[in-house]
Amino acid sequence: MTEITPSYALTRPAYVGQSHLVVTDLTLVSRFYQDMLGLKVIEKTASGEVLGVAGQPLLTLTTDRAAKRAPQTAAGLFHTAFLLPNRVELARWLRHAAQNNVALEGASDHIVSEAIYLSDPEGNGIEIYADRPHDQWTFHGDGTVEMATLRLDLQKLYESAPQDRWDGMADGSAIGHIHLQVGDVEEANAFYRDVLGMNVMAGRYPGATFLATGGYHHHLGANTWNSRGAGVRSEHMTGLSDYTLRFNDRQALDKAVGALDVHEIKTEKRDGGVSLRDPWGIGLNLIA
Repeated sequence: MTEITPSYALTRPAYVGQSHLVVTDLTLVSRFYQDMLGLKVIEKTASGEVLGVAGQPLLTLTTDRAAKRAPQTAAGLFHTAFLLPNRVELARWLRHAAQNNVALEGASDHIVSEAIYLSDPEGNGIEIYADRPHDQWTFHGDGTVEMATLRLDLQKLYESAPQDRWDGMADGSAIGHIHLQVGDVEEANAFYRDVLGMNVMAGRYPGATFLATGGYHHHLGANTWNSRGAGVRSEHMTGLSDYTLRFNDRQALDKAVGALDVHEIKTEKRDGGVSLRDPWGIGLNLIA
């Protein structure tokens, strides 16, 4: 068996491991992630399913009878971004999407990556993307990375796809980043940068911030484009319940937990790590 080299995003001090969505129609949403994105069911539980790639859990879907559809202006998920191993796999997925009439909502060349945007049947945002090689990125003197939102030539990408059988999301695929809707960008920086120790990698986008560890372009995005002034999420709301930041270094995790204690942010020990909520009530699991 060929060993898969992890994407650069996953080799940093911390990275996004999994995302957990609450949905109203589990069968419909799960089928979409299986058929259109190519995830496989890894585990079934009483209230939901765990999906992933090559046995690696990436997405948990659960249902809640009391859940009500989250308004577009609520804090929560902007999109879960699935990182494919390379551009060939992005093109292969695009060909599959076109052949199955998947409705796309946008496509951008971000200089560091090429990205395609869509939503699941309950409106949860999705990004499918591939990074350009890290050694081709341009970094500024302040440590930020050159990013932009340029037009992506979907036709050219489609035509570059191999004419072979698509067999689901490729081994080595992962959640490269998660992008949140928040009530205030500076408050997001105060939490994710000043407490959890992430670095702002691109702060020139109006109404948004992009943060990461270890020089990745971003493991976390946060914007107020639909949600400016949003408060804490209500209970029993669809959308993003929680997500996981996985630390490659136990000392880095301990440092983050120590900073949470200093700021008197409530945490609970769970599965060898800690769980907490960000300023908008979005669940966050820190684990090494």
